[in-house]
Amino acid sequence: MILKDLSEAVGVSGKEDAVREVVLNAIESHAASIRIDALGSVTALKKGTGAQPLRVMVAAHMDEIGFIVTGVDSDGLIRFSAIGGVDDRILPGLRLRVGADLLPGVVVWTPIHQNRDQNVVKLSALRIDIGASSKDEVNGKVKPGEHIVFDSKYAELSPKIVRGKAFDDRAGCSLLVDVLQAGAYVNDVLAAFTVQEEIGLRGAQVAAQALKPDVAFVLEGTTAHDLPNPLADPDEDDAPNPTTRLGHGPALTFMDRSMITDPRLVRFLRALAEKHGIPYQFKTQLGGGTDAGSIHTALGGVPAAVISLPCRYIHSPAALLNLDDYQNALKLIQAALNELTAGTLARA
Repeated sequence: MILKDLSEAVGVSGKEDAVREVVLNAIESHAASIRIDALGSVTALKKGTGAQPLRVMVAAHMDEIGFIVTGVDSDGLIRFSAIGGVDDRILPGLRLRVGADLLPGVVVWTPIHQNRDQNVVKLSALRIDIGASSKDEVNGKVKPGEHIVFDSKYAELSPKIVRGKAFDDRAGCSLLVDVLQAGAYVNDVLAAFTVQEEIGLRGAQVAAQALKPDVAFVLEGTTAHDLPNPLADPDEDDAPNPTTRLGHGPALTFMDRSMITDPRLVRFLRALAEKHGIPYQFKTQLGGGTDAGSIHTALGGVPAAVISLPCRYIHSPAALLNLDDYQNALKLIQAALNELTAGTLARA
């Protein structure tokens, strides 16, 4: 598992270079036809051992949410905008790494004891302080258009729980590397480490058009809201359920904002998990989207499904992941690559 290296690599959407290097080094002796496409996604082939193997695309996206420098004020504070889905509530006081040299910075605003406004401060009203006192001092160090990333380190909080940035979707990338580093499967594995998922599922669409798969699985990190909700009444029948729960296995998706999962593949993955004694769960909320949203409409249509890893505090500098969920997701995708047949996709 190379999750630590992947999590700590810098790869905001549109500049996934460091992540791509980690991936290429990890798979170079474990796959064939390794290519980097025009957008920057990495694709690779692991030939199947079956007599008539299906072409199974397995995708995970390399990019993470972050920010971009939009300008510098006269006092040396840096203006910035978000890349991907960032919640303004996490920003004040956030530690960041700015520009090509990864300069340390912090998001600043009016000190809390002087702020009488109880509303969330919008990103547009915030600035990043890198310790400069003037615009001239910043010039030459940071330029508009350079990327900004969370300043965060991977850590093991317990034997089963790890913390880090960008588990959406470096956890999926780590799983896909593990898939390729293991032995051959019955079906062909068309691996795709995609770019620019966080800003519109872009890399996956290009990769699917090039790979021409028969079917696709997307490996993702997803939201886990499994902590007590102080606003919910636990005695009420309609109390909201968490989207997913840590430690309850990989999550399968019925539907999200980008797609309705192919019912044949939902049935297949559910039966497969039960056959092999792999714990699993279903996402209880239908928000968000994944690379499957663009893959399933590529070409003439590609049956697609999503296997997700529950992560607390996703899209933040400190997501939490349960390693049992990770290992069970790996077992499930490996079983799928060995047991998926053309009959699985037959229409009733």
